[in-house]
Amino acid sequence: MRDLIVTEFVSADGVMEAPGGEAGYAHAGWVGPYFSDELGAYREAEQLAADVLLLGRKTYDSFYGAWPHRDGAMADKINTMRKLVASRTLASSDWHDTTIVSGDVAAHVAEVKAEDGSPIIVAGSRSVVHLLLAAGLVDELHLQVFPIALGSGARFWPETADPLRFALVASTELPNGVVAQEYRL
Repeated sequence: MRDLIVTEFVSADGVMEAPGGEAGYAHAGWVGPYFSDELGAYREAEQLAADVLLLGRKTYDSFYGAWPHRDGAMADKINTMRKLVASRTLASSDWHDTTIVSGDVAAHVAEVKAEDGSPIIVAGSRSVVHLLLAAGLVDELHLQVFPIALGSGARFWPETADPLRFALVASTELPNGVVAQEYRL
């Protein structure tokens, strides 16, 4: 059985919107001043350890616009690994080994989790993450918390009637002030 790991760039006040500079958000690109070799190595290690990449449509557009044009171990991994894209509007993709999931995303992800293999990793993809949390399909949260409060923007945490409970597995402060926190649900 595979674990499902959600990995996110999150501001101190919980915002996850447009960390890389995606258009339409007042603070787009807020991760840039904090990005470091150590943070890059952390994200690369996560990616290299995974077998499947799960993305929502907007994150897919961002990844597909960037990763096929990059070089290196992480780019090679992302470009060649199995990818699932949750979308009601995307009909197909020519990106290597990409499957569009347009029906019951939670059921499809549960089937993939039941397979043998390394983890499924989810980056960005806020609405997909909220769905997976509600369905109880997330095994780990890897939050890279940045020392900045943005004050506005789409937040990582979903509105819920019941608290989400999890256990801290690891916490590492990087030299740039970012704290990589890993939780088990």
